[in-house]
Formats: sequence, C-alpha cells, structure tokens
Amino acid sequence: MREDLLHFIWKHHKFQRKQLVTSTNESVKIKNTGTLNQFSGPDFFNAVIEIDGQTWAGNIEIHLKSSDWYAHHHEKDDNYNNVILHVVWEDDMHVFRKDGTTIPTLVLKDYIPSKLLERHQDLFKHSKSSFINCEKDLNTIDDFLLQNWLDRLYIERLEQKSSLIFELLKKSKNDWENVLFILLMKNFGSKVNGEFFLEKAKNLDFSIIRKTRSSIDQIESLLFGYFGLLEKKDCKDTYFLQLKKEHEFLFKKFELSITSEKPEFFGLRPSNFPTVRLSQLANLYGKHQNLFSKLMEIDKLEEMYTVFETSASSYWNDHFTFGKVSKKSKKKLSKRFVDLLVINTIVPVKFCYAKHLGKDWNENLISFISQISKEENSIVAGFENLGVKTKNALQSQAKIQLYNNYCSKNKCLQCNLGAHLLNRNT
Repeated sequence: MREDLLHFIWKHHKFQRKQLVTSTNESVKIKNTGTLNQFSGPDFFNAVIEIDGQTWAGNIEIHLKSSDWYAHHHEKDDNYNNVILHVVWEDDMHVFRKDGTTIPTLVLKDYIPSKLLERHQDLFKHSKSSFINCEKDLNTIDDFLLQNWLDRLYIERLEQKSSLIFELLKKSKNDWENVLFILLMKNFGSKVNGEFFLEKAKNLDFSIIRKTRSSIDQIESLLFGYFGLLEKKDCKDTYFLQLKKEHEFLFKKFELSITSEKPEFFGLRPSNFPTVRLSQLANLYGKHQNLFSKLMEIDKLEEMYTVFETSASSYWNDHFTFGKVSKKSKKKLSKRFVDLLVINTIVPVKFCYAKHLGKDWNENLISFISQISKEENSIVAGFENLGVKTKNALQSQAKIQLYNNYCSKNKCLQCNLGAHLLNRNT
C-alpha cells in the first residue's frame, strides 16, 4: 500500500460510502471529502463529516499507519489542530491532538474494493522492466484525453522553467535583456557546456556586453577571453592575435579576471565547439542591438528564423579551433539549433514576460510551439515505440515532462492517464 493511493481513493471516493464506522465503532457519514492540499499541512481541507450524528467541518489527514501521526510530529503542529478525521490503512495506536483530545480514525482498508487494489498492483507490476508502467494500456486511452493532458503538461513544464527565469530576473534587478543573454548563453553551451556557460554568464556584468556589442571584434574578444580561449601560445593567425590584443585592452578597462576553467571540447561535434558557438552568439548580438524587445514582439515562427539568421565570423569558415585549418563550411545557426533555442529559451522567456505584464499568452505560445518540429531523443523514441506518435515540439516537451516528472518517479496516480486507467471499471 502507498499513501498516494490512499489519497487517490479518498479524493475520487473509491471506497464503500455506506455503513462506515471509526476504529472505536462510531458511525461515519462522508458529506464532503474536502479539497486536496498540494502544500504543507493536512492532506484535505474543508471536509464535512458526520460522526455518531454530530457534523464536523475541518481537515482530513491520511497515513498508512496511525502512528505516522507521531512519526511526522503532527501532535506538535498547530496546523493539525483542526483535523476532524484520521484516515489510515492500518490503525496501530490511538492518536491525540495537541490539546489532548482524541482524533476519530477511519481504517480505509476495510472499505476498498479488491478490484481497485488489483488494478493498482497490475499498474506497477512491470515498473522495473518496462519503459513506463502503463505501456500495455496506453493505446487504449482516448486521444482527446491524451492530447488535453499533454497540453497541460507543456504549461506545467513552462511553469517549472519559470523559477530559474524569475530568479535571474530578481538578481539582475528586472533586466530582461540580461536574463535573455544568460539563458541564450546556456543553450549555446549545449548539454556538455550548458551549465558552465550559464554560471559564467551569470557572473559577467551585462553592462559590458551592452558597451561592446556594437563591435563584433570587441564582443568576440570579450567572450573568448572571458572563457579562457585566448591563452593559446602557438597560434599566429591574424584573427587570433587581433582578438587577443583587444581582449587584453578590454580586460584592463573593465577589470575582468581571467578564468582558469575552460569549456569542454571532448565529446562534442565540431559544429558545437565553444569557439564556433561563442562567435555565433557574438555576431547575433552585434547584429541586433535590442534583441529582447525584438523577440518579444515576434508572433510568427518565420520571423524568429530571420532574427537568428546569423553565422560565426569568417575565420571559422575553415576553422573549428584556433590555428587548425579545416574543411571550408559557413558556420550558420542551423534551423534545428534555432528550434532548440526557441523551445528552451525564447518561449519560456515569453511565457514569463507575459506573466510579468499580467497577460495570458498561453494560447499564442501553444500555437507557436506547435509549429516547431518535434525533438529527437530517447524519451520521444520510447513513446513512439509504444505507438504514441509525436507531431511537434509541444508534444515532445510534454512527453519529456510526463516521463521525467511522473513515469520515472512512479507518480501514476498524479498523472491523468494513470488515474484514468485506475478509475476505469472500478
């Protein structure tokens, strides 16, 4: 037995409602099971229960064992003084409120249909060997229910990403341009260097970017130097020497320190090398002086691609690292890379900016993200192997949210799909 199953049973009234009695044989009538509490405090608020003919209004606490009341120290917490019924799977001791009065206890296992327990057991039977617990039943779920849940999961994912954005906004004293730069830097760092780029960007005074971004040479030399990529001793290329000279001037001017840490190259495709990505980002900021304002105004995907139509400086046409010539190719931002920037940075920032302004752009953002091609990863592939196709980036993002926050954590009862399967025929 799991406590979340008891919550599910109580919330959805999946127990015998007639002839209920407490552990001390008092009659119980459930008039209102209350509202599930997602935060700290009793599990259900504002319930209405009749016990031995007397009606009580208050809160419900649910545990596997009665003794969990003391294990969780509720007897010392004023938030639990208004608990009118203790709902448990097993009653192993009497429980009292802080003022010493007894809390009536309802032993729920005596009133739960066996079919529900069997269905719950079946749902988790292959949890260690399968991709997701409900994979054998997933295709039986109505498409409308599935798509509606995916839409909600996508908004939930945006909400989850909001915490970092608003944290950065607070730290930057409401400087949205700075927040955008930090998040773009994280995404230009890719999975390998993303966190390193993020931390470096958070510690870089954005006013310096504002002062240098009108000159590609200056912003490139600033970024390359700040990330420790101009320490190479044996490179005599004119481009490298110009950057190094400019960087020495800027570092003295702005009193910057040279980092001992450097971004990782190992395991990356050459097109994702930090050298190429930093040059592309520098050129993007050199091209658009008010990037944040421009991106917030855009409501068409094609216009977004136009803004990000930029390349690394010409030196990188035949280089991936300083001093080493490679096959010639223009290092443009690919459509796929721009898609990832829009998915992981631009749309979440737009979502938070709308909240900041007190506006609801959810419908527009859902329409916007739905135009972008799906992501390719193991989670999306896992669902597709089960016959659940992914049409666009909204659905791939939603499935990432579904798998990471529900499936992999066995939170089937908090998932609309798992709850639907458990509710069916019970």
